[in-house]
Amino acid sequence: MVRAARWPSPKTSSRQTDIDRKAALARILSEAESGELVFSTHAEVALRVRLALEDPQLHLDDVARLVQAEPLLATRVVALANSVAFNRSTQTIGDVKSAVAIVGVQLVRLLATALIMRQMVGEAATERQRQLAQGLWQHCAQIAALAHVLAHRLTTQAPDLALFGGMVHEIGGFYLIARAKDYPQLLEAADAADDGGIDADRLSQGVLRVLQVPAPLVAAISGLAQARLALPPDSLEQILFLAHHLSPVANPLLAGVAPDADSLELTRLVNADARLAVLLAESQRELRSLTDALQL
Repeated sequence: MVRAARWPSPKTSSRQTDIDRKAALARILSEAESGELVFSTHAEVALRVRLALEDPQLHLDDVARLVQAEPLLATRVVALANSVAFNRSTQTIGDVKSAVAIVGVQLVRLLATALIMRQMVGEAATERQRQLAQGLWQHCAQIAALAHVLAHRLTTQAPDLALFGGMVHEIGGFYLIARAKDYPQLLEAADAADDGGIDADRLSQGVLRVLQVPAPLVAAISGLAQARLALPPDSLEQILFLAHHLSPVANPLLAGVAPDADSLELTRLVNADARLAVLLAESQRELRSLTDALQL
C-alpha cells in the first residue's frame, strides 16, 4: 500500500525532530517492510504509470501513450534508444513509439520504476538533501551502465536486468532522503558507520517489494552485502558487486565510512585484472552514452 506524503510544517514537527536517528530509521524501516510507504505526489503519478504498464494486453501504441503521459519517462526512453548500447545505426530516434520498439516494453517498465525512485525525493527540502539525491543518482547511473556492459560482454545474464539492478540497488537511500523531510536527523548522522548499510539494505528490499520489482532482482540486490568477487561474474548479484568495485562514483550517503581491508583488497584485485582493463577501455563510449541517457 502506498499513501501520499503530507509533510508536517517545521512548527508542527517538534516532537518528530526529537526522535533520534536510530528510532527514525526503525520507524521508516517498519513502514517499508509492512508496505506502508510514504510517497510524494510526483512519485504516486509515476507509480500509476508503472502499474498500468504491467497490463500484458498492451500494444505498442498503448505503451507509447502511457510513456508520453510522463515527460521524464518519455525523455529517458528516447535518450536510451539513442544511446550507443541500443542504437547501432546513425539514425536519430525522435519519437516515443520508435524508442519503445527499440528498448523493449520490459525495459520501459524498469525505467518507470527507476523514475519512481527519482521522484521520491521530489523538491528537496534543503540543499544538502538535493546534493545527496543528485550524487546518489549519479552513483546508480554509473553502476547501471557498468552492469549492462559487464552482463553483455562477460556473461549470459540479461543486460537489461543488470542495468535496472544498478539503477535501483540504492532505492532505500532515496527513500531515506525523501523521509528526511519528516525526520531531518536521518541525514545528520548519515556518515556514521554503525548503521549506514544494514538498515539501508533492508529498506531497499521493502521498497522494491512494494514496487513489484521482479523477485530475481530483489534477491540479487538483497545478496550484495554477502556477495563474493568472481572474475568473470556468472550471476546478476556478482555483476552488480563487480560494478560497485569498478565505479568511479561512490555512494554519497556513505561518504564518512572508511572502506575496510577486505573492500580495499577487492578493489585492488579488480583494478589489476587485465581483461577488465581492456573491456573498460573498449567500452568507454558505450559507458558514457548509457550514463548520460540515465541522468533523469
